[in-house]
Amino acid sequence: MERYQRQTILPGIGTSGQQKLLSSSVLVVGAGGLGCAVLPYLVSAGVGKIGIVDGDRVEESNLHRQVLYTENSIGILKVEAAKQSLVRMNSATEIEAIAEFLSEDNVDNLVESYDLIIDATDNMEVRYTLDEACSGLKKPMIYGSIFRFQGQASVFNYNGGPSYSSLFPKEDKVILNCEEAGVLGTTVGIIGMLQANEALKIILGIGEILSGKILIYNTLTNKQQVFQLADQPVELLPNPVSEKVELITPELAFAHKGILLDVREVGERPEIPSGFCRKIPLSELESRLGELDKEDDITLFCQAGGRAIKAGRLLKAAGFSYVKAIRGGATDILKLIEHEISKAT
Repeated sequence: MERYQRQTILPGIGTSGQQKLLSSSVLVVGAGGLGCAVLPYLVSAGVGKIGIVDGDRVEESNLHRQVLYTENSIGILKVEAAKQSLVRMNSATEIEAIAEFLSEDNVDNLVESYDLIIDATDNMEVRYTLDEACSGLKKPMIYGSIFRFQGQASVFNYNGGPSYSSLFPKEDKVILNCEEAGVLGTTVGIIGMLQANEALKIILGIGEILSGKILIYNTLTNKQQVFQLADQPVELLPNPVSEKVELITPELAFAHKGILLDVREVGERPEIPSGFCRKIPLSELESRLGELDKEDDITLFCQAGGRAIKAGRLLKAAGFSYVKAIRGGATDILKLIEHEISKAT
């Protein structure tokens, strides 16, 4: 107990509280910026078992905010690199590295195996899938979200409290992720630590839980506000999406016979072969409208959907009749292309 002496002397914790931590299990969905802030504090506090779900590999652009990784981690599965770092912090914690993306196929089995769940993803589809499973299995879901210099944290499905989807109904909307909106590492660090703090409070049975409330923190102004959530749908962080642009699945877009238009900037990865799409960066689109016919059937994509929606709005405002955007991004398109190529060979 020497290791945890500084926290066991706190009122409401003691050796019995430390045993609660040791006996607890937490599933962290996402090993990006939020996950990298959450995980070290749960491991260091002595949580007994932690699962990490993520199918991505470490990229160089991750390193400024995903502090569990180093330059030597580039190319390695995030869950494996995170596990290596965390085991060095506390070998007594059992770390389960789950190198796959959370989906409707695996969500119930994953959620059922853990006491509480931390939503550290920036993918809206995954968040709704996770919330539905947590609601059905009555597992608390600790939510965190980032938009540029602002972050949010809350707790859903806690002791009969509201679910995420009951307050934020699922609609055809896209929120810019960090890759498209930008983010400071300190912002994800602050929100991730708030999520970890809620997890520890829930496990220990202490303090006031952010159930039915949402905490909003602005790192530019240092303003922190806690709002009581209404018993009706409320709006998310600033939403750049126009509902006038139809959203379709990557599969439908790939099968479509119209123009598939990549509006990402030059050099963004993954690279999509030019034989499968045309490329006009969003930053140049307005000046290059003459390259497109207003009667063309155009489907737009970017990295995650936000810029595709913005490009669609621009085209519609310019009088283009048939414009759609992909609910997803370049990675989804590339997987479909690779699948078609493998079938052909």
